[in-house]
Amino acid sequence: MIGETTARLRPKGLPNQASRRRSLRPTAGGAGRLRQVRRRATAVTGMRLRAASRIDWRAVTHSADRPANPIDAEFTAYPLRALADAALQRATELGAEHADFRAERIRGQQIGLSDGSLETLYDTDDLGLAVRVVVDGTWGFASAVDLTTQAAVRAAADAVAVARVAAAINTERIDLAPEAAHGEVSWTSAYEVDPFSVGLADKIALLAGWSSGLLAHDAVDHVDASLLQVRECKFYSDGATTATQQRVRLHPSVTAVAVEAGGRFETMRTLAPPVGRGYEFLAETVRGASEGGMGSRAEGGSWDFAAELGELPELLAAKLAAPAVRAGRYDLVIDPSNLWLTIHESIGHATELDRALGYEAAYAGTSFATPDQLGRLQYGSPLMHVTGDRTAEHGLATIGYDDEGVAAQCWDLITNGVLTGYQLDRRMAQTRGFAASNGCAFADSPGHMPIQRMANVSLQPASGGPSTADLIAGVEDGIYVLGDKSWSIDMQRYNFQFTGQRFFAISGGRLAGQLRDVAYQATTTDFWNSMEAVGGPQTYVLGGAFNCGKGQPSQVAPVSHGCPAVLMRGIRILNTADEAGE
Repeated sequence: MIGETTARLRPKGLPNQASRRRSLRPTAGGAGRLRQVRRRATAVTGMRLRAASRIDWRAVTHSADRPANPIDAEFTAYPLRALADAALQRATELGAEHADFRAERIRGQQIGLSDGSLETLYDTDDLGLAVRVVVDGTWGFASAVDLTTQAAVRAAADAVAVARVAAAINTERIDLAPEAAHGEVSWTSAYEVDPFSVGLADKIALLAGWSSGLLAHDAVDHVDASLLQVRECKFYSDGATTATQQRVRLHPSVTAVAVEAGGRFETMRTLAPPVGRGYEFLAETVRGASEGGMGSRAEGGSWDFAAELGELPELLAAKLAAPAVRAGRYDLVIDPSNLWLTIHESIGHATELDRALGYEAAYAGTSFATPDQLGRLQYGSPLMHVTGDRTAEHGLATIGYDDEGVAAQCWDLITNGVLTGYQLDRRMAQTRGFAASNGCAFADSPGHMPIQRMANVSLQPASGGPSTADLIAGVEDGIYVLGDKSWSIDMQRYNFQFTGQRFFAISGGRLAGQLRDVAYQATTTDFWNSMEAVGGPQTYVLGGAFNCGKGQPSQVAPVSHGCPAVLMRGIRILNTADEAGE
């Protein structure tokens, strides 16, 4: 489940009133602490079942034209192998039938400017180890914040003790699907410039420059600009596979606000997605605009921020002056910048097997796409081909090996419109008779136990398929939808509605100005079965989010969703102002 961030409003020209509070600096230790976090802050604001196809990832896989990125030397300086050996040995001595060890260091940095003034700045550094065991068919888990042999041994003993206590209330034996031994392996994600190697002043100056450029326009009253960066290092060992991995991700965002004299306002956010790339994504070099001038596309490793920011004031002014949509049924051309979120909520979560089986009912519901429908459910039109993919270059959920030592792979979830697969971890795979997991176990910190998490779930483009302009040309009376905003979906992942950042009327195959107060509403199967055309590879973009929430205690995970532009026929459109009684 994805959260939404909205802009804050204050009169133009008023000085930044954010309090200059000192951040709390929690210390390691304490009976209740599972992890250590160090923060620096300035002005902080508040299937009959079948096995999925597999890829043999024996060693590091990189693009042929780039060298492997080095893994954080501070992380690899810890005695990771010795810690794992000590923990696994102790767990085995105490009777564990399965044990695995993780050590992690996760660095984060968030920078936020409001109207060009620094408002939010903090760094996080999450470091720790974890031991997970199965004892007599029951899970046990424990973690520690100090990376020492003593802590590793103690965590192993604590995990076994937890399992023995929990056995009294366990009603279902834990068994794990087998996974091949991969030996000693390493992997790093595809990026050119580690964002943590770039000076803080340079990052703030970049955001300030974007902000001042927008504020120079009369059409813009306020600007929020932010940059979130993460470098995640993991070490995993279960005795058969020992994997050392590092991945980098980055999320830039700029929101412009226009306020009328009467108080009505509109916002517009950039379409640039969060990416599994480095600081090169923010390069000033212009790399080309999108097909219709309605947003930029990532080419050559960077996004054309200059082009998108340059057109934002005019687009925002047009949105503020746009007529409200007339409710009814329309043909929609949906841009990847909007469709990724619909994929996430109506396909990504719906095809998580733990959710489909009811194991994940408490947080955001279960799924209508139950295993008895595998191979039979007509999820969408025959044009619909959706994959789960942990290997996509620059994907936010891309890894070499998951948190159970399973090699990354790509597999079908929906083929010719029919439900043909699920996302699995080792326990879910074994529970339903799959031959193996497809690598979907992930924990968001060393203080959390891995749970089944989403792969990069993507709608595949049509080879030789149409451009966005071609799709628009095929619509007599419709709406072109770009950018994500608010959304709602029921507890079965079936009834939903979505809004967006930008809506353009389509009349006679041409764009005819913006509309406002637009939301589209449908059931999952009606929506995807209405898909008449799928764009070609030239329209394909990886969207996504850093903050997909799941589990109790709650965990967040980064995930990407690739898709082309699509044409949907006869979708119900609501006027959101009318629905709200405004």
